[in-house]
Amino acid sequence: MKKRVNRFLEELQERVFVCDGAMGTVLYTKGIFINRCLEELNLSMPSLVKEVHEAYVTAGAEILETNTFGANAFRLAPHGLAEKCREINQAGVRLARQCGGEAALVAGAVGPLGVRLEPLGPCSPESAAEAFREQIQALAEAGVDLIFLETFYDLDEIHQAIAAAKGVCDLPVIAQVTIDDDGNMLSGTSPEKFTEKLTEWGADGIGCNCSVGPKVMLDTIRRMAPLGDRPFSAQPNAGLPVNVGGRNIYPYSPESMASYAQRFIQSGVKLLGGCCGTTPEHIRAIRDAVRAVEAPRLKRTAPRPAHVDS
Repeated sequence: MKKRVNRFLEELQERVFVCDGAMGTVLYTKGIFINRCLEELNLSMPSLVKEVHEAYVTAGAEILETNTFGANAFRLAPHGLAEKCREINQAGVRLARQCGGEAALVAGAVGPLGVRLEPLGPCSPESAAEAFREQIQALAEAGVDLIFLETFYDLDEIHQAIAAAKGVCDLPVIAQVTIDDDGNMLSGTSPEKFTEKLTEWGADGIGCNCSVGPKVMLDTIRRMAPLGDRPFSAQPNAGLPVNVGGRNIYPYSPESMASYAQRFIQSGVKLLGGCCGTTPEHIRAIRDAVRAVEAPRLKRTAPRPAHVDS
């Protein structure tokens, strides 16, 4: 495990990893109701979760996120599942690993707790830290290769999550926030501020996911780029959903999402994938675009063979 993790960190400095796309919106298209606990499907409908993972592997994803975004005690409690936190997280790792095999790394997905921290809400920093420790320890013990913190909108909360991850394991931590149309976290924190803090708190990679499409995310990454010395991640939505005939349709096609790949890479992005509204078809197009950008660069930087006298 440690050797695999070290190899990932080394490669992350040299090339771009293609991540997977959405889990939730893909499950909805397969008939899962929006009010259902998606993470519990790891136990009750594992074949459906595997179907999504397998489609992303086939599309070329090199990193699979576990179906554990909301698998913390706070989010599971309303469904009567808080006691199954460990079981749900470990099942999520097992399913992703079965599908990824040697073709893909497995990232433990960790999202916000779903409650506000003091003084804006009822959750104490200590309670938040304990919930994050419980989830991340379960993911680490089940054998994930790295931790993906994602869709955080509160700087204090993601600080607790980073500290919890660093306290219970030595896995790489990718810290991602969600932003508004101006590039700020939903709590108002600017890209300049959150880039500084996520770096200071020891995240191994920093970036953005969800909420906005690729254009706004690219503009935000470009603001972050001069300030951070860590690899960047970008997982935009396929645009903002548009209601058509009672259905939410995401407007960005696979080709239009992939057209941003070169600009993301030029801005320092080393982890590129998608969030809500993205599908295996989007990831396949992104993979092809990344290959097109990376292949000439890697060819130029490859060491020349040593001269052999005849």
